[in-house]
Amino acid sequence: MAHTAHVDTFARDNLPPQEQWPVFLLDRPELRYPERLNCAAAFLDRWVEEGRGDAPCLISPAETLTYRQLQERVNRICNVLVDRLGFVPGNRVLLRSANNPMMVALYLAVLKAGGVVVATMPLLRAKEIAYPLNKAKIAIALCDHRLADEMEKARALAPDLRHVVYWGSGTAEGLEALLAEASPDFEAVDTAADDVCLIGFTSGTTGEPKGTMHFHRDMLAVCDAYAGNVLRAEPTDRFIGSPPLAFTFGLGGIVLFPMRIGASTVLLEKAGPDDLLPAIARYRATICFTAPTAYRAMLPKLKDHDISSLRKCVSAGEPLPKDTFNAWKAATGISLMDGIGATEMLHIFIAAREEEIRPGSTGKPVPGYEAKIVDEEGRDLPPGSIGRLAMRGPTGCRYLADERQRKYVQNGWNISGDTYLMDEDGYFWYQARSDDMIVSSGYNIAGPEVEAALLTHPAVAECGVVGAPDDGRGMIVKAYVVLREGYVPSPELTKQLQDHVKAEIAPYKYPRAIEYMERLPRTQTGKLQRFALRQFAETVHGAESSTGAPGNRASAA
Repeated sequence: MAHTAHVDTFARDNLPPQEQWPVFLLDRPELRYPERLNCAAAFLDRWVEEGRGDAPCLISPAETLTYRQLQERVNRICNVLVDRLGFVPGNRVLLRSANNPMMVALYLAVLKAGGVVVATMPLLRAKEIAYPLNKAKIAIALCDHRLADEMEKARALAPDLRHVVYWGSGTAEGLEALLAEASPDFEAVDTAADDVCLIGFTSGTTGEPKGTMHFHRDMLAVCDAYAGNVLRAEPTDRFIGSPPLAFTFGLGGIVLFPMRIGASTVLLEKAGPDDLLPAIARYRATICFTAPTAYRAMLPKLKDHDISSLRKCVSAGEPLPKDTFNAWKAATGISLMDGIGATEMLHIFIAAREEEIRPGSTGKPVPGYEAKIVDEEGRDLPPGSIGRLAMRGPTGCRYLADERQRKYVQNGWNISGDTYLMDEDGYFWYQARSDDMIVSSGYNIAGPEVEAALLTHPAVAECGVVGAPDDGRGMIVKAYVVLREGYVPSPELTKQLQDHVKAEIAPYKYPRAIEYMERLPRTQTGKLQRFALRQFAETVHGAESSTGAPGNRASAA
């Protein structure tokens, strides 16, 4: 590793031993970075130096900032950090906000000052905020004043936290008052390309969140590998999307990718399907990043909005059902660009260009990455085999002081926990999360395949499928279903759904139990929490076993 610019070396000191790192591939021309690199200068200062400072950068309902205006705000924040808050390079800084220009300015300022960003979802509660504060030993937090209640509660649980500064409150001690007195000039800290600049905490779908550590070069690598080679956006593009900036899918898709090429982005604090469509029309957005669930929810509302400006749509965060791809293509003429990423990998590593998409397939490894299918012992499997997905490239897993590093990285490869099949042409086809495979009476059944079949029925708005304990079969396929408006749960509807699945896929895969819910459990990033559904199923089974009666919420056949 190059000589660090960090005075506070906590992040580097808590990287996993290098023998536990994955192999990193940086041999492509676009991925060869100098030893000294501050990514904030590459994303922001570069455009001002090249005479493009007056180009629009951040657009929101509240304000629009050019690259030059954003640079001045970033520089003022850097000076507040250093002069007023005692910040030194290597310090971790917690950020709390919805998606807005101030959040982006704070993010870039911490990077430019040589610090390490730890961004958190706005809806987290005090205990959830305190976890990264303590795990990463954070002394400084910058927070939207609207989120002060939980922040103050978390403060009492975090002994290392010395400073909490709020913005938007209009008070004399607020961030804006400090910025007004700060210099608009600041030179980017001469960080090493392999200095840690981001600790992204996972969404906790599989247990206690893990802190994933990323370097300055990683922030550029995801832009130059995926965005440069697959997305192929232009400086004239205007990005928009729903993922929170604390979610690396959102950070890349609506901040890093546009700023890497000098484009602009629209930042929405509320970006659900009902917010996204009018915003696309209002701001004439051209590239959209959101999850498959959102694209599906927007379909019946397209007729009420002018989205003719859109030219590219990226889908990630959860599997993209083929039916959703086909329906969006039919309605808009745009092929949804599916992709799989991971917080550990920072962003998307398998995808396909529009002209190379095979509906239902995630795609091929992004240029710069390699992927393969391996068995439980790590041995390579031939095309057509179902197994564990392994990948490596310019980014990869480095957990913050976490024994789970040994599980994620094996023999130099990142093992994501996803079950895939690779065909003869090198396309990868998602089957399930490895812990979502359902073994029923000796049959292996992928929950997402059953979900995709259910979603083609007009009554189904959302669904989640898991294995439920069963005394006779070991497990049965159980579906949790949210119905569309106008449909009500009934034994007749349950039978219709079961017959529908039997007609769509192999009959043995049909859900033998269906439970209707008002909403599905999801993480702050919108991912379905299948482990929560499994817990529901186990609880119902336990109740049935103790009483000898079936659970009162499930319909089975």
